[in-house]
Amino acid sequence: MHLRTTPEERYVIERAVAATGSDLTDFVVTHASDAARRVLADRDRFGLDSTELEAWDSINTRRARDVPGLHRLMERDSPFQG
Repeated sequence: MHLRTTPEERYVIERAVAATGSDLTDFVVTHASDAARRVLADRDRFGLDSTELEAWDSINTRRARDVPGLHRLMERDSPFQG
């Protein structure tokens, strides 16, 4: 993996590497992997405590409300069909 950085970015990264006592490769791989996991976790899983789970269940078991504008939208022809 090759990275392009500005001199300022490189300086900050090198200071952080020195502060953690690791080497550049270990620092970059560790922190890039952590950031990647956070990004992906926001997209495919989430945790709820018991209060949040109860609220989630309440939302998902209630009757759907009627949204007239949505009905009209769904009845229109798709602009993507030829």
